This record gives sequence, C-alpha cells and structure tokens, in this order.
Amino acid sequence: MRVRKRKGAEEHLESHPQFVISQPEAMKGHWRELFGNDNPIHIEVGSGKGAFISGMALKHPDINYIAIDMQVSVLSHALDKVLASQAANVRLLLADGSDLRNYFAAQEVDLLYLNFSDPWPKTKHEKRRLTYKTFLETYRYILPQKGEIHFKTDNRSLFEYSLVSFSQYGMLLNKVWLDLHDSDFSDNVMTEYEEKFSKKGQVIYRVEAQFL
Repeated sequence: MRVRKRKGAEEHLESHPQFVISQPEAMKGHWRELFGNDNPIHIEVGSGKGAFISGMALKHPDINYIAIDMQVSVLSHALDKVLASQAANVRLLLADGSDLRNYFAAQEVDLLYLNFSDPWPKTKHEKRRLTYKTFLETYRYILPQKGEIHFKTDNRSLFEYSLVSFSQYGMLLNKVWLDLHDSDFSDNVMTEYEEKFSKKGQVIYRVEAQFL
C-alpha cells in the first residue's frame, strides 16, 4: 500500500516503543518472551493502515499478532488503529519483509497472512510476488510443520498465479473462496483496501494453503 508521506510519522512510531519494534532482528527467537505468554503468533506481511491486524487482535485476544511494513507513514496509520483498539496482543514491525528469517526463528510463527499484496503483473517482476517460490521457502522456515498461509486479494490474475505456485510447491489448498463476501465465512476482518473495493462490487478471493 502506497500512502502520502505523513508529517511526524517517524516521531509517532518512536514515541510508542511498547507497540513498535524498531530492531526486530534482536527479537528473533524471543517473540513469546516479548508478549509474555505462549500464545500462538500470527503475522501479517504488509500491514496496510492496520484495520486487519487491530481487528483480529480484538477478535482473538488469545493470539499474538505482528504486522510488518517497511513504509513509515503506512505503519504510523496502523499504530493509530492499534492505539484506538487498546489491544495488548499486537506489535508492529518497521521492517523489510522480503526475508522474514531475519526476524523470526525456525517455526516461531504459527500462521501467516498475506492481504492484498502488490500483484507485480509484469513477468519480469514475478520474483517480487509474495507467493513466488523463494518467498514460500522463507515462510516454510518460520512456520511449523503443516503451517498455513491465508491469502486474500482482489486481483484474479495474482490469485490464479498463487494457487498454481502453492500447488507446485506441494502445498495443500485447504479452502478456496472465489467470492469471499458472497460466502458463509464468518471470521473475515476487512482491510481498508478490501472495504473500499468491495463497496464497488469488486470480487474478493481467498485461500488457506498448508505446507505438508
């Protein structure tokens, strides 16, 4: 997600170290110590403005949530949502999510969310797609055996590409939604992007893919 540069965003993040982790490399292997419990850890790669992660944290207080984004202005908006929610079970990482092994030890994460990732439609940019095989290798490392990726997008081409990528990697497609909002799925928490485009009638796709 690209947003307009926000004045004071960096200072805003720095003033809330209890929620914003500025040196995530130092937390590798110690996330449960930070949260102070042994609850499952779910991460979102690409936080957007925080509606999803703050909503999930409120809905599931027995799960620890971590949202990652490399854009200061974006993460500052996510921080606003977290502060407003008063959820204690969420942390934000100002970090490049291209290699999550820098921040998480093997099998330290229980579930991973990819919401409305950049589709990178040009073939020459295929390796930048977050469902490309090299990213899947990273996810497999930080997730447990039979760990899951929950992927949501409004881009049909990216969705079809991702289904193939998951399958070719040997993953199991547990559940697939070709029109999420016209389904009986009751645990959905919308991102800002999702809410905006679903109001325009845009179909939302979702899949739960599992490593074997």
